[in-house]
Amino acid sequence: MEKLMRLTRNNGWQGVRRYAALALPVLLLAACATQESATTLPQVVPVPPKPVVLTPPPQQAELKALIGLQDRLYDVAAPLLVNNALLCRNNARNLLGFTAKTKYSYTSEFIEAASALGLSDQLQVTGVLAGSGAAKVGLQRGDLLVSIQDKPVPVGADAERQTALLLGPLVNGRNSIKVIIARNGANQTLNIPLTRACAFGIELGNTENVISYADGRRVLISSGMMKYTKNDDELALVIAKEMAHNTLTHPSRQRNTATMTGVIDNLIRLKPDTAALNGMAGVKPYPQQLDAAADKLSLYMVARAGYKVDDAAVFWQRLATSYPASVLNGYTAIHPGTDYRLSAIQQAVSDIQAKQATGTAIQP
Repeated sequence: MEKLMRLTRNNGWQGVRRYAALALPVLLLAACATQESATTLPQVVPVPPKPVVLTPPPQQAELKALIGLQDRLYDVAAPLLVNNALLCRNNARNLLGFTAKTKYSYTSEFIEAASALGLSDQLQVTGVLAGSGAAKVGLQRGDLLVSIQDKPVPVGADAERQTALLLGPLVNGRNSIKVIIARNGANQTLNIPLTRACAFGIELGNTENVISYADGRRVLISSGMMKYTKNDDELALVIAKEMAHNTLTHPSRQRNTATMTGVIDNLIRLKPDTAALNGMAGVKPYPQQLDAAADKLSLYMVARAGYKVDDAAVFWQRLATSYPASVLNGYTAIHPGTDYRLSAIQQAVSDIQAKQATGTAIQP
């Protein structure tokens, strides 16, 4: 999803010295004019010093770019999560529908940069799922979490984990959660309706490899994949595909869960272990039948979320051409059955378009 900057002593003094040198002749000329009023002298206009352009520290710029990618990823994922509880089967949960972070949510080297971008010890809302209960009651990015069900929200380096533990038992058996937030210096009470949604974690992978992964409970999209997709519809196809793999329990059926978990744990670090990114990292390729089943389910998820499915086959063909199976750290190496997949994708798109045309429920 912004103050660490100050003038250097040299730049500041040079600016003052330059201005003094330009202003001094004006004062002297004014004195002369008082003594010899009959003499007309040319007017000298002081030239103001050039403004100093402040450049954010590299870490702040890097963190800001990272947050921008995360924001886009969450924004595109939100409709997929909120509108597909029916299709996510046993993976649907009651969620509050927002994300929150502190200045400690990134590695220690970014604490100062995170502070400069407005984060603190206190959990701050960094994203609100569109269509969620949180969005409907007006929760906003930047709101500070004060209490949940009259229990103080933890602060500090471990605030995210402790708050998750606090929330766990509270969402069971309730339709809404009382949350007190601080906004513009004043506290407000919001009763946030719980949202039934797919409870998959959505993660950004810090690698330029054009790849995505699913480990049964999380979906990871690499920064390289995000840059490869041309629009939100294409990014939605990739996110939904990994959601479908999780829903269909493909990681466990492939005995890929532990390997995928290790890969995701590595890639969510700001500085991943690059040695582990060579080749396929031990991930087994999906058999074409499983892959095609995930393609079909994912297209229904995409359509239900309001994204376009018409060009799905074109996107997946382009990706397979750009990064064929011979590129071992690319998408197609793990999903090699391109021709088989494209046939299933085209059939699913035709079925969905027919249902959309007749107003039939968009379900497999």
